[in-house]
Amino acid sequence: MRTLKIIGLLLLIGGGFYLGNKFPLINQFMAGETNQDENPGQSTDSTGHRRQAAPVTYLTNTEEATIRLFEVAAPSVCFITTSTVREDFWSRNVMEIPSGTGSGFIWDKDGHIITNFHVIQNASKILVTLSDRSVYEAKVVGHEANKDLAVLKIDVAADKLTPIPVGQSSQLRVGQSVYAIGNPFGLDQTLTTGVISALGREITSLTGRPIRDVIQTDAAINPGNSGGPLLDSSGRLIGVNTMIYSPSGASAGIGFSIPVDEVNWVVSDLIKYGVLKRPVMGIQLLSEQNAQNWGVEGVMIYAVEPDSPAERAGLKGVNRNRFGEIEAGDVITKINGKEVKNNNDLFLALEKFNPGDKIDIGFKREDKAMKTSLTLASSVK
Repeated sequence: MRTLKIIGLLLLIGGGFYLGNKFPLINQFMAGETNQDENPGQSTDSTGHRRQAAPVTYLTNTEEATIRLFEVAAPSVCFITTSTVREDFWSRNVMEIPSGTGSGFIWDKDGHIITNFHVIQNASKILVTLSDRSVYEAKVVGHEANKDLAVLKIDVAADKLTPIPVGQSSQLRVGQSVYAIGNPFGLDQTLTTGVISALGREITSLTGRPIRDVIQTDAAINPGNSGGPLLDSSGRLIGVNTMIYSPSGASAGIGFSIPVDEVNWVVSDLIKYGVLKRPVMGIQLLSEQNAQNWGVEGVMIYAVEPDSPAERAGLKGVNRNRFGEIEAGDVITKINGKEVKNNNDLFLALEKFNPGDKIDIGFKREDKAMKTSLTLASSVK
């Protein structure tokens, strides 16, 4: 009996060695270990859940181009913070209160920075943070509220400035790729991408004047992106991001940018004169509300400025006769043959001309159609 037990024990031991050599994973399982060579995706930690990172195989040409565009353009983009000064009612202490943030970009080596007017509106102090985190106090060189554009200037060495390359907006096409760089919600140097979803749109400025031919894009533009650049695939400036269409205030896939051709025109005047040099006729217009109440079809002249192009052309404004009755002014209906229906139509029509240009004016006086011509003067004396 004892001999049988010894023989059985030897058989069990021999079977164990045989199975261990035949199936090595059984030994590992019994020992609570895993073979890294058999499972290269597993780590050596005790949990066995951590994964090793797989190597990057490649970046697509599109990804590499986008990365390169951002790396080249980012030094031209800056962060703008504004504050206002308030006096405490009780202590009379003066306090500086943060009032807003936005984006901007470097225009030239002289330190000019471009942004939206609404970013710096009513600001007592403006700080510009460049891409290297250096901060400079800026002064306002000029602004044009009707175009929602402003030019700032910082005192900094030219070698620290990287002006943004300037493109053209007249050649843009729907479907083109676009890239927006800015500081949404105060986050540093954020890139969003999209396409031009429409051209020739119209938005309303802070003054109520229309801004025509703006670029519509689906690139995400959020609060803080205002004043930042919209770039084409070559990294050139094609627009200034100015507003979004969204009931919630966050990006809803519809953003608007002022086209660079208009920016170039406005900025050059703001740097040179501090204001936009506009062609003027020398007239004051009847308000839209009063014109509607009077049933005016066109643009009624409320007053004519003395020694102005309009006065020399014989145009007349609203007048009160010797009996105390109000006589309507001339109603402008056409500029160079193009119909003018309201005040905004007239403003936009004049933007196509320069001071010194001669224009033909069609107008009505006491329901009688008449014509005259005049040479536009300049808003800058």
